[in-house]
Amino acid sequence: MGRRISADEAKDLMDQDGYVYVDVRSVPEFAAGHPTGAYNVPLLHMGPQGMAPNPQFMAAMEKAFAKDAKLIVACKGGGRSAQAAAMLEASGFTNVVDQRAGFEGHAEPGWRPKGLPVSTQAEAGRDWDAIAAKTKP
Repeated sequence: MGRRISADEAKDLMDQDGYVYVDVRSVPEFAAGHPTGAYNVPLLHMGPQGMAPNPQFMAAMEKAFAKDAKLIVACKGGGRSAQAAAMLEASGFTNVVDQRAGFEGHAEPGWRPKGLPVSTQAEAGRDWDAIAAKTKP
């Protein structure tokens, strides 16, 4: 698997190297707070029976980002993002890093506990509805 980085390293890559942050948490989790400027492409959707795979995940990522796009993938604590990073790499994405502690953190502080910039509103075109619309025929 590719490189796994801390929240501080993720912020540095965004500020200095042109990486974009792809939050793979569900829509309600993203709406409650996410890194400022993040894209929301859920790996799983929250449903009545709990979390279920998002069948559009790979198609949406391939429509929204070039295979050589500089991507940081992250979730709540690192589990979903590790899975998403592996899927992206397997499909030919070449610049994927996994922010191992995610938004909240687990064994180490994540994005929010580190005090890094958080928003509750997505920037234009970066929420799941806008990204999913690009995958419709």
